[in-house]
Amino acid sequence: MNYQEILSHLDDAVFYIFCAIAVGGAIYVLLAKNVLYAAYGLLCSFLGVAGIFVFAGSEYVAVSQIMIYVGGILILLVFGIMLSSNKKSGKEYLRIKNRNLTWGLSVGLALIALMTIIVSSLKIETGKTPTIQSIKYIGFSLMTEHVLALELIGILLLVALVGATFIAKTDE
Repeated sequence: MNYQEILSHLDDAVFYIFCAIAVGGAIYVLLAKNVLYAAYGLLCSFLGVAGIFVFAGSEYVAVSQIMIYVGGILILLVFGIMLSSNKKSGKEYLRIKNRNLTWGLSVGLALIALMTIIVSSLKIETGKTPTIQSIKYIGFSLMTEHVLALELIGILLLVALVGATFIAKTDE
């Protein structure tokens, strides 16, 4: 084996390790009996996905993944679990009834089969390989070409924040 073959196998191994971390964390979320432990599994899954983004050469998306999902949503979820008024929520066991499990698996397998049929029937043409974009280009593109989408996303987030505050407000 020469140096290039070793690096090729190492790239594959690193990719599969990140995939295993992401999928393993997601499976742990599904199987965890404690909600707080499920949040830790979600953390592993988010970090695995961020590692895949770094491996794919998209550092900006990886940092955004960590800042938004790990730094924001997951921490909010953990604080919500720890500070909720229902003290039993972290210790309750997840109970799955056989009927719900059967329906869930049936619908899931049907959707997977449908998506496989749709994707296999599509004719995908390969174009030129996209160039690696810098963060400066992404920022410039957001402020020129996609300014309307950026403003609409900002308004949507503002409405969601005001709505969450209104729902969480206690009447005294």
